[in-house]
Amino acid sequence: MITRRDFLKKSGVAVAGLTVASVAGVNLTPVRAQASKIQLQVKKGKQVPAVCPYCAVGCGMISTEYEGKIINIEGNPDSPVNLGSLCPKGAAAFQLVENTERQTKVLYRAPHSEEWEEKPLDWAMKRVAERVKETRDQFFIERADGKTVNVAPAIASLGGSTMENEWNYIHQKLMRALGVVNMENQARI
Repeated sequence: MITRRDFLKKSGVAVAGLTVASVAGVNLTPVRAQASKIQLQVKKGKQVPAVCPYCAVGCGMISTEYEGKIINIEGNPDSPVNLGSLCPKGAAAFQLVENTERQTKVLYRAPHSEEWEEKPLDWAMKRVAERVKETRDQFFIERADGKTVNVAPAIASLGGSTMENEWNYIHQKLMRALGVVNMENQARI
Protein backbone atom coordinates (compact mmCIF):
# COMPACT_ATOMS: atom_id res chain seq x y z
CA MET A 1 0.00 0.00 0.00
CA ILE A 2 1.30 3.41 -0.92
CA THR A 3 1.27 6.06 1.77
CA ARG A 4 0.47 9.71 1.23
CA ARG A 5 4.12 10.62 1.82
CA ASP A 6 5.32 8.07 -0.80
CA PHE A 7 2.76 9.40 -3.28
CA LEU A 8 3.96 12.97 -2.81
CA LYS A 9 7.62 11.89 -3.15
CA LYS A 10 6.95 9.96 -6.37
CA SER A 11 4.83 12.78 -7.79
CA GLY A 12 7.63 15.25 -7.06
CA VAL A 13 10.17 13.02 -8.79
CA ALA A 14 7.89 12.70 -11.83
CA VAL A 15 7.38 16.48 -12.09
CA ALA A 16 11.10 17.09 -11.67
CA GLY A 17 11.88 14.51 -14.37
CA LEU A 18 9.46 16.12 -16.83
CA THR A 19 10.91 19.54 -16.08
CA VAL A 20 14.46 18.33 -16.66
CA ALA A 21 13.37 16.57 -19.87
CA SER A 22 11.75 19.71 -21.27
CA VAL A 23 14.78 21.86 -20.34
CA ALA A 24 17.19 19.26 -21.74
CA GLY A 25 15.67 19.62 -25.17
CA VAL A 26 13.05 16.88 -25.46
CA ASN A 27 10.86 18.00 -28.34
CA LEU A 28 7.14 17.52 -27.59
CA THR A 29 5.95 19.15 -30.84
CA PRO A 30 5.34 15.83 -32.70
CA VAL A 31 3.30 14.53 -29.76
CA ARG A 32 1.17 17.69 -29.70
CA ALA A 33 0.72 17.53 -33.51
CA GLN A 34 -0.44 13.89 -33.36
CA ALA A 35 -2.86 14.64 -30.53
CA SER A 36 -4.37 17.60 -32.39
CA LYS A 37 -4.70 15.51 -35.60
CA ILE A 38 -6.67 12.84 -33.74
CA GLN A 39 -8.86 15.48 -32.06
CA LEU A 40 -9.59 17.03 -35.46
CA GLN A 41 -10.57 13.66 -36.92
CA VAL A 42 -12.86 12.93 -33.96
CA LYS A 43 -14.54 16.32 -34.39
CA LYS A 44 -15.06 15.72 -38.13
CA GLY A 45 -16.04 12.07 -37.78
CA LYS A 46 -19.55 10.67 -37.76
CA GLN A 47 -20.66 9.42 -34.35
CA VAL A 48 -22.77 6.26 -34.25
CA PRO A 49 -24.39 4.85 -31.09
CA ALA A 50 -23.53 1.22 -30.42
CA VAL A 51 -23.76 -1.44 -27.71
CA CYS A 52 -20.68 -2.99 -26.14
CA PRO A 53 -20.19 -6.56 -27.44
CA TYR A 54 -18.54 -8.06 -24.35
CA CYS A 55 -21.18 -9.00 -21.80
CA ALA A 56 -24.92 -9.02 -21.24
CA VAL A 57 -24.99 -5.67 -19.42
CA GLY A 58 -25.46 -3.78 -22.71
CA CYS A 59 -23.43 -0.65 -22.05
CA GLY A 60 -23.89 2.14 -24.55
CA MET A 61 -20.95 3.23 -26.69
CA ILE A 62 -20.33 5.89 -29.28
CA SER A 63 -18.21 4.79 -32.24
CA THR A 64 -16.67 7.59 -34.27
CA GLU A 65 -16.09 6.86 -37.96
CA TYR A 66 -13.89 8.98 -40.22
CA GLU A 67 -13.11 8.21 -43.87
CA GLY A 68 -14.50 4.69 -43.60
CA LYS A 69 -12.56 3.68 -40.47
CA ILE A 70 -13.47 3.61 -36.79
CA ILE A 71 -11.14 6.08 -35.10
CA ASN A 72 -12.57 6.26 -31.60
CA ILE A 73 -14.89 4.38 -29.23
CA GLU A 74 -16.10 5.87 -25.97
CA GLY A 75 -18.93 5.46 -23.49
CA ASN A 76 -22.32 6.93 -24.36
CA PRO A 77 -23.36 9.45 -21.67
CA ASP A 78 -27.01 9.15 -22.81
CA SER A 79 -27.10 5.42 -22.01
CA PRO A 80 -29.15 4.68 -18.87
CA VAL A 81 -27.11 1.51 -18.36
CA ASN A 82 -23.59 2.92 -18.00
CA LEU A 83 -24.06 6.72 -18.08
CA GLY A 84 -20.98 7.10 -20.31
CA SER A 85 -18.55 4.93 -18.38
CA LEU A 86 -17.00 1.72 -19.71
CA CYS A 87 -15.24 -1.18 -18.04
CA PRO A 88 -11.66 -1.96 -19.15
CA LYS A 89 -12.87 -4.45 -21.79
CA GLY A 90 -15.39 -1.98 -23.20
CA ALA A 91 -12.82 0.80 -23.20
CA ALA A 92 -10.49 -1.45 -25.22
CA ALA A 93 -13.21 -2.35 -27.77
CA PHE A 94 -11.40 -0.25 -30.36
CA GLN A 95 -8.91 -3.12 -30.62
CA LEU A 96 -11.64 -5.39 -31.97
CA VAL A 97 -11.45 -3.36 -35.18
CA GLU A 98 -7.94 -1.90 -35.25
CA ASN A 99 -5.58 -4.66 -34.20
CA THR A 100 -2.73 -6.10 -36.24
CA GLU A 101 -2.96 -9.36 -34.24
CA ARG A 102 -6.67 -9.87 -35.05
CA GLN A 103 -7.41 -13.10 -36.90
CA THR A 104 -9.22 -12.24 -40.15
CA LYS A 105 -8.99 -15.53 -42.06
CA VAL A 106 -10.43 -18.97 -41.47
CA LEU A 107 -7.76 -21.41 -40.29
CA TYR A 108 -8.39 -25.13 -40.59
CA ARG A 109 -6.35 -27.99 -39.21
CA ALA A 110 -7.27 -31.36 -40.64
CA PRO A 111 -7.55 -34.33 -38.26
CA HIS A 112 -4.12 -35.67 -37.24
CA SER A 113 -2.38 -32.77 -39.00
CA GLU A 114 0.09 -30.38 -37.41
CA GLU A 115 -0.31 -27.66 -40.05
CA TRP A 116 -2.97 -24.96 -40.28
CA GLU A 117 -4.42 -24.09 -43.69
CA GLU A 118 -6.17 -20.91 -44.74
CA LYS A 119 -9.65 -21.60 -46.10
CA PRO A 120 -12.37 -19.34 -47.53
CA LEU A 121 -15.24 -18.40 -45.23
CA ASP A 122 -17.80 -20.02 -47.59
CA TRP A 123 -15.90 -23.31 -47.32
CA ALA A 124 -15.92 -23.11 -43.51
CA MET A 125 -19.64 -22.34 -43.33
CA LYS A 126 -20.44 -25.24 -45.67
CA ARG A 127 -18.18 -27.55 -43.65
CA VAL A 128 -19.91 -26.66 -40.37
CA ALA A 129 -23.32 -27.30 -41.96
CA GLU A 130 -22.11 -30.67 -43.32
CA ARG A 131 -20.79 -31.73 -39.91
CA VAL A 132 -24.02 -30.74 -38.15
CA LYS A 133 -26.07 -32.69 -40.71
CA GLU A 134 -23.78 -35.75 -40.46
CA THR A 135 -23.93 -35.76 -36.65
CA ARG A 136 -27.70 -35.25 -36.58
CA ASP A 137 -28.29 -38.03 -39.12
CA GLN A 138 -26.00 -40.44 -37.26
CA PHE A 139 -27.38 -39.88 -33.74
CA PHE A 140 -30.98 -38.75 -34.32
CA ILE A 141 -33.53 -40.66 -32.20
CA GLU A 142 -37.02 -40.63 -33.64
CA ARG A 143 -38.74 -42.99 -31.22
CA ALA A 144 -37.92 -44.20 -27.72
CA ASP A 145 -40.04 -46.57 -25.64
CA GLY A 146 -42.77 -46.44 -28.28
CA LYS A 147 -43.03 -42.65 -28.10
CA THR A 148 -42.05 -40.06 -30.67
CA VAL A 149 -39.15 -38.04 -29.26
CA ASN A 150 -37.27 -36.61 -32.30
CA VAL A 151 -34.06 -35.65 -30.47
CA ALA A 152 -30.39 -35.29 -31.43
CA PRO A 153 -28.55 -35.84 -28.13
CA ALA A 154 -25.08 -35.70 -29.71
CA ILE A 155 -25.37 -31.96 -30.44
CA ALA A 156 -25.30 -29.25 -27.80
CA SER A 157 -25.63 -25.49 -27.98
CA LEU A 158 -24.06 -22.91 -25.70
CA GLY A 159 -25.11 -19.32 -26.25
CA GLY A 160 -23.10 -16.30 -25.27
CA SER A 161 -24.10 -13.40 -23.08
CA THR A 162 -23.73 -10.88 -25.90
CA MET A 163 -26.61 -12.36 -27.89
CA GLU A 164 -29.73 -10.22 -27.74
CA ASN A 165 -33.25 -11.58 -27.24
CA GLU A 166 -34.04 -11.74 -30.95
CA TRP A 167 -30.93 -13.78 -31.73
CA ASN A 168 -31.57 -16.10 -28.78
CA TYR A 169 -35.15 -16.64 -29.98
CA ILE A 170 -34.17 -17.58 -33.55
CA HIS A 171 -31.22 -19.65 -32.29
CA GLN A 172 -33.52 -21.63 -29.99
CA LYS A 173 -35.93 -22.21 -32.89
CA LEU A 174 -33.09 -23.55 -35.06
CA MET A 175 -31.76 -25.84 -32.33
CA ARG A 176 -35.22 -27.21 -31.53
CA ALA A 177 -35.88 -27.82 -35.25
CA LEU A 178 -32.65 -29.87 -35.34
CA GLY A 179 -33.83 -31.85 -32.29
CA VAL A 180 -31.16 -30.46 -29.96
CA VAL A 181 -32.14 -30.83 -26.32
CA ASN A 182 -28.85 -29.80 -24.70
CA MET A 183 -29.15 -26.00 -24.82
CA GLU A 184 -27.73 -23.49 -22.39
CA ASN A 185 -26.89 -19.83 -22.35
CA GLN A 186 -23.83 -18.53 -20.56
CA ALA A 187 -25.71 -15.42 -19.43
CA ARG A 188 -28.12 -17.55 -17.41
CA ILE A 189 -25.46 -19.73 -15.77
